[in-house]
Amino acid sequence: MLKTLDLNPVMVIDIETVPQYASYDDVPPNLQDLWEQKTQYQRKPEQTPESFYDNAGIFAEFGKIVCISLGIFYTQNKTQHLRIKSISNTNELELLTAFADLLKMQLPTLMFCAHNGKEFDYPYLCRRLLVNGIEIPGQLQIAGKKPWEVNHVDTMELWKFGDYKNYTSLNLLAAILNVPTPKDDIDGSMVRQVYYEEKNLPRIVTYCQKDVITTAQVLLKFKGMEIIQPENITIVT
Repeated sequence: MLKTLDLNPVMVIDIETVPQYASYDDVPPNLQDLWEQKTQYQRKPEQTPESFYDNAGIFAEFGKIVCISLGIFYTQNKTQHLRIKSISNTNELELLTAFADLLKMQLPTLMFCAHNGKEFDYPYLCRRLLVNGIEIPGQLQIAGKKPWEVNHVDTMELWKFGDYKNYTSLNLLAAILNVPTPKDDIDGSMVRQVYYEEKNLPRIVTYCQKDVITTAQVLLKFKGMEIIQPENITIVT
């Protein structure tokens, strides 16, 4: 399983997103109308556009990125290590500018790895980069490329084994592969509350970093390798 995949150019990535506005009442009227149209098939009959607005963060047109966590593999003394770095900011333009600048320093052959990345993280990043007027880094561009030329790995896609109806959460996949995961004090559904009500961005960063670590460990399982021990995981600022 992925035996030939070289971990050196792999960057594990996870993003955390929130609605662009703290509440539905803050959304401009024209965007409220467009929100109602966008979500008409996602909402249950009893849900109003206003009550559904807590979910706006998952839509790139109505959400924004507040944290990007990145993980890089490296070997030291014949032991596998993982280095984690996060970019977080309440100002999305500054966050994405820093992210794009970081990618400029990476090789064009950089390979991304994320869980459900092809359906969420990668396209969301590209859309928000475009909205903010930032050139999409070459490592994220897929236009005109053949499938085998796209350096995007998705651990959920790997688990599908061609079954496109299947959805498996990162937590479930980690559990069945015996990947230990730290106990989280929040989950994805709480990120909006932590950001807007608690105003605790560092708490979101910690949550995002844990997902990067878990995704990296799951990738190692797909390669038939031992997981990385906690003492060999470094978080840098």
